[in-house]
Amino acid sequence: MTTKEILWQRCLKEIEEQILPENYTNWFSPTYPYNFGNDSFTIAVPSDYYKRCLEENYQGLIETTLESILKNKIHVDFFVESTQKRESEPSNPGASQKEIKTDRGKTEINERRIQSALNPKHLFSSFVVGSSNQFARAAALAVANHPALAYNPLFIYGSVGLGKTHILHAIGNHILENDPNSRVRYISAESFTVDLIESLKRDDMPSFRKRYRPLDVLLVDDIQFLAGKDRTQEEFFYTFNTLYESHKQVVISSDKYPKELLKIEERLRSRFESGLVADINLPDVETKVAILYKKAEFHQKTIPQEVAIFMASNIKSNIRELEGLLLRIIAYASFTHREITLDLAKEVLKEFSFDKTKNFTIPIILKTVATFFNLKVSDLKSKRRSRDISLPRQIAMYLCREYTKASLPDIGRQFGGKDHTTVIFSHKKITKIVSENNELAKTIRELTDLIEGG
Repeated sequence: MTTKEILWQRCLKEIEEQILPENYTNWFSPTYPYNFGNDSFTIAVPSDYYKRCLEENYQGLIETTLESILKNKIHVDFFVESTQKRESEPSNPGASQKEIKTDRGKTEINERRIQSALNPKHLFSSFVVGSSNQFARAAALAVANHPALAYNPLFIYGSVGLGKTHILHAIGNHILENDPNSRVRYISAESFTVDLIESLKRDDMPSFRKRYRPLDVLLVDDIQFLAGKDRTQEEFFYTFNTLYESHKQVVISSDKYPKELLKIEERLRSRFESGLVADINLPDVETKVAILYKKAEFHQKTIPQEVAIFMASNIKSNIRELEGLLLRIIAYASFTHREITLDLAKEVLKEFSFDKTKNFTIPIILKTVATFFNLKVSDLKSKRRSRDISLPRQIAMYLCREYTKASLPDIGRQFGGKDHTTVIFSHKKITKIVSENNELAKTIRELTDLIEGG
């Protein structure tokens, strides 16, 4: 790696910690160092649009970051590689008007993606479909093919790292491919909040509303971030209504079902439920194997079937973490000049493979269930019988009965001195409800995954 590349990587690492993830991905991923002199640094960018936006928004940050690394004053320039090539290279006399128009169309779509804050890598074609996400993916594709006609709003929920963000970007990218003139915007709820706060500081709410209300498609990630933020919820409510009443598409993602979103206004929750609600669950082993193959192919590597099955079967984590562990194996194999084998995978992942029952102790179950339901452990041990406490208490007793070797009296004692008959009643009740209620069954699965993962 050259000096300029090492310097640029250090600079990018520091910048990534200072700006929002989607902004870093959209603006800095396509760049690379072009030239480095005593007091100047030139960065290659793919288009004039990139050059203009980086100059207006990030040039100062880049210069400050480089100066802090080099301990020296430095000026940053931007080099538009594609433009320079078109100017210096002779035109291809054999190129047809159709090919030229196609290239222009691709450039236009790419610039639209940048404006929309969409990640071009997140497409439906790169999304691995399994039983855990089939319904959500089908609903998303229907929305992408017929915005505001299929399901509006579309609300997708599931645990962290299961592909919700990928689906939101895939919807936006698909819509722009079909209609480059569509006004699409992806934004996280956190970014929406930050934008609102900055607009309020500047006393410039008209500009804020102009950024969202004329859109054709609004894709909002992690809506649970709005919890407890009354002013942001109010503004989002009016933005949502404006788009919905104008027959514009809204897609929202969350880590919980709408009714389970705490500190979110009822009027918002009812809007979220007015369209289609689709969930994404933890993938089965077969789906995880397919995802590992896909990710290995992306890194231009091949992994043996036994390695993929070992990882999919033994690593109880979300897809994002599973991908990170695959990258760890690939990097380790590269650094040590070894083939990717089952022995190497076990060596690299030995600290991540675990006894699936070791964390199932009564204290850990109590703590996990209390945290999951936003309660205190003392609430579960108390004599209070309100439903918001009694149901989590019964679930905790059910898990203790199912996953520990503790006796019924011992379980009862650790729940504040409850009688063993209370434990039996709770276990029977939750067993019956789980067989009839998919939502509670999903909650139990999430809790067991959390406990297994420590």
